[in-house]
Amino acid sequence: MTELTIDGELFLVDGEVTYPGRSFRGHSIEGMLLNSRMVQATFDDANPDTSERWAYPDTGTWDPERNTTEFLQALPAYRECGLLAITVNLQGGSPEGYSSDQPWDNNAFTPEGEIKPAYASRMARVLERTDALGMAVILGVFYFGQDQRLAGESAIVRALGNTVNWLLAAGHRHVLLEIDNECNVRRYDHEILKPARVSELIERARGITRDGKGLLVGTSYGGGFVPLENVVRVSDFLLLHGNGVADPERIAQMVVETRAVSGYRPMPILFNEDDHFDFDQESNNFTAALSQRASWGYFDPGESNYRDGYQSPPVNWGLSSERKRRFFALVRELTGS
Repeated sequence: MTELTIDGELFLVDGEVTYPGRSFRGHSIEGMLLNSRMVQATFDDANPDTSERWAYPDTGTWDPERNTTEFLQALPAYRECGLLAITVNLQGGSPEGYSSDQPWDNNAFTPEGEIKPAYASRMARVLERTDALGMAVILGVFYFGQDQRLAGESAIVRALGNTVNWLLAAGHRHVLLEIDNECNVRRYDHEILKPARVSELIERARGITRDGKGLLVGTSYGGGFVPLENVVRVSDFLLLHGNGVADPERIAQMVVETRAVSGYRPMPILFNEDDHFDFDQESNNFTAALSQRASWGYFDPGESNYRDGYQSPPVNWGLSSERKRRFFALVRELTGS
């Protein structure tokens, strides 16, 4: 089985540093984890009033199993380009790219915090396939706009415990656990998922072990935000987002500021969400992150038709747009794949 480990600021896969010997414009990319946000790989919608929005044009119906199957079929192409990690989430993300309201019900948990079998089955297929391909998974547990579907703080704690135990029982060693996506977004209903207290859940998740082994755990913040001390002190890695950050110099500065937060010690810093795509330019958010030895993650909400991207179902999981092709071309160049 694929095992992802951390040595200081470096990621290792099966004991070997990632991208050995590779550098880009004088900057080493050894130990980095280039990634892409694919949070709808296990998407479903239990709300009958909105589920028809995601219908496939060729069938006129939505099919969550088809969605996951087509994602799994696309994974080898990502890996061949040199991509080493994907971000998925048990409560998904906005299927419209960005949304003010979220009436859909894309949620892996019952109100009491039990994992729904059908959702677990789809996620298990994603975990098994990435494992076989030697890829890592950044697995998010909670998402704003869906966390209110859990009935209180005890259900949040139960859902997290069930998730960690499920992953450990299956023996998955290639997972980075992201407690919640953008913990500082004001739309979270549960206080324990917000910045002041999310560190409690990080510590709780890290404290669960099986046969002496546990998971690597952290959480993310919204675009442009630098992690707070309480999270820095208890995390295994730090997640940044570049959404809304148009200046590549600010991306680099975010990394510098993150390393200066009280309690920081050498650990990997990753962007696992950024909606900027100037991949043909000398300076862009991707390369700015690399210049400060931070990994970078692609978030594609789509172009003229939002379903051109990876965020919005029914997703075309192929390299089906010029934007996707430019991203993966740069990944190939960086990694020598």
